[in-house]
Amino acid sequence: MRPSYVLGGRAMQIVHDRNHLARAMEELAGFGSLGKEGGLSAERPVLIDRFLADATEVDVDAIRDATGEVLIGGVMEHVEEAGVHSGDSACAIPPPTLPSWVVEVIHAYTSAIAKRLDVIGLINVQYAVVGTTVYVIEANPRASRTVPFVAKATGVPLAKVATRVMLGATLDELRREGLLVSPVGGHIAVKEAVMPFNRFPEVDPALGPEMRSTGEVMGIADTFGRAFYKAELAAGTILPTDGTVFLSLADPDKPAGLVVAQRLRALGLGIAATEGTAAYLARFDAPVDQVVAKVQDGVGVTAVDLIADGKISFVVNTPRGKIGRSDGEQIRKAASLHRVSCVTTIDAALAAAEGMAEREGESVTVRPLQEYHALGRLT
Repeated sequence: MRPSYVLGGRAMQIVHDRNHLARAMEELAGFGSLGKEGGLSAERPVLIDRFLADATEVDVDAIRDATGEVLIGGVMEHVEEAGVHSGDSACAIPPPTLPSWVVEVIHAYTSAIAKRLDVIGLINVQYAVVGTTVYVIEANPRASRTVPFVAKATGVPLAKVATRVMLGATLDELRREGLLVSPVGGHIAVKEAVMPFNRFPEVDPALGPEMRSTGEVMGIADTFGRAFYKAELAAGTILPTDGTVFLSLADPDKPAGLVVAQRLRALGLGIAATEGTAAYLARFDAPVDQVVAKVQDGVGVTAVDLIADGKISFVVNTPRGKIGRSDGEQIRKAASLHRVSCVTTIDAALAAAEGMAEREGESVTVRPLQEYHALGRLT
């Protein structure tokens, strides 16, 4: 597994190898983003965190009472991989891909952490899952931003339950009162972040460790794909039913990008791509309809030109390493400027392709949240 490093703070950036780390440190040691009076010193330190590449991030909201009983409110699997701020990542209840034994391990870890911290009330724990290993990222003995989502998805009033627990009630007493009910089932709930990029076209919309979202929405359906489609629609991300999709993938994302391309082609969508992405897809008999020129070369038709001309209906661009004045940045900014939906992680692209496939030929149904809760308790 390739190590990755995060340089935190307002000059935050993600680096994926030691050479890039050295260059970033050289920039900060000089003038760089700290200004002419900047530089590194005891008063101006740099915090470096190492994170797990290609890990699945998981959020858990739980409540512990004074008797030591722990209620797991919800286990949320993030769509974007670990490294994207949890506030900017989509997530789903119940976890769509985690094995059941991993969920059981997460339950056990959460209960043990709540016990050791002697929590009375809410606790949020974040995990990263790599292969068969579950890592604890952090534990916060407080309410988190995901509590309202979990409550709506499960039908359990977590905030009210936690408040009563903090005032001395036990979970068992609340069950007997009828306040603490069994969670509803039979559906998938997806939370998606709402981004403000269409109001700031000069800002690179690539997702990373800095939180940028300004709100959240939720989609509910009987499958993950349909729920994700609804959540994207509510967040203002229009997943196309026709037209041409532009693909520009970082090397580590190209294998999964092949799956995305195949699914898009099966839906009848056209594909345009950068030279490197197109060459990779061609190796597996997945040719594209148009190969675009590099923006910085200044020769030939570029992705920015196609977006500006209204010939691209969706953009998949996955940056890797430092996000600077690159082709990818200009493409993503062009997508924001011309209101073309864009995803910047391969996991989001896979989820979008799944949502488009399950949406094909079907109308989007709307049902009150109370009806989901009532039906869920009848099944």
